[in-house]
Amino acid sequence: MPVRLLLCTDMDRTIIPNGAQKEQSTARQDLKDFCNRPEVTLVYVTGRHQALVQEAIEEYQLPTPDYVISDVGTKIYQTQSKDWKPLPQWEAKINQDWHGKTHHNLRESLKIFKALTLQEPSKQNTHKLSYYVPLSTDVDELLSDAATVLKAQNVDASLIWSIDEAENIGLLDVLPKNATKLHAIQFLQHFLDYSLDEVVFAGDSGNDLPVLTSEIHSVLVANAGDDIKKQALQQAQANHTTDALYLAQNNTNESGNYSAGVLQGVGHYIKAFRNSLKGDPLSYDDSL
Repeated sequence: MPVRLLLCTDMDRTIIPNGAQKEQSTARQDLKDFCNRPEVTLVYVTGRHQALVQEAIEEYQLPTPDYVISDVGTKIYQTQSKDWKPLPQWEAKINQDWHGKTHHNLRESLKIFKALTLQEPSKQNTHKLSYYVPLSTDVDELLSDAATVLKAQNVDASLIWSIDEAENIGLLDVLPKNATKLHAIQFLQHFLDYSLDEVVFAGDSGNDLPVLTSEIHSVLVANAGDDIKKQALQQAQANHTTDALYLAQNNTNESGNYSAGVLQGVGHYIKAFRNSLKGDPLSYDDSL
């Protein structure tokens, strides 16, 4: 049976070289050439919304994806040129978590919290309710109280807190409980009928940890922070999934950073692709 690959990758600081470390000069072109192979299905997995994904593809000359998991896992698009079609099967699945409640219903329920300011319409969607929050806010209390309000409405939600350091503001995303990167990748794997051995994920940051430390074959690019590498190893050990986590290595010329690290990880997991991968040759473990 011919080998095939469902390659799922984060964007920022994974294949987009917008971190502090250097990028191997040919890395993105090498990734593009590899993803042009007919046996490779490329999926971007990102917190960006559709317009920002499209902007990044053009700005950084990234390979065109076949699917995009966007908006922190709340949307899955099938992409055909400029025609992006949301998968209604995914929206129907995650909609179950809100038990008939809508974006408007949740917004009305959370109006009692004066610290919450709605983000721009472009950052909202049917299953993603996003707010700005002052950093002076008691975040633990806010998250606890908001969760209580939503639970009383029979809504199963995830409250995702992060900080926009550039703007010095807190960010809160209210999502269906199962609208995560991990659940979305698993859904797409089964929807497209790929086996677990035919899926590889690449990421770099804390919000990638649930996938990086799951049973899905995963690559942590070398430019990831030491704290993320430590957390990934610890969580993978706790989950008994260390065999499914590969830390890309900078052997020479930034060969483990960004796109180069993604390709290094593909070669680590799938022998059939090793001879066709460009970049520095590596000694792979043939016991895999």
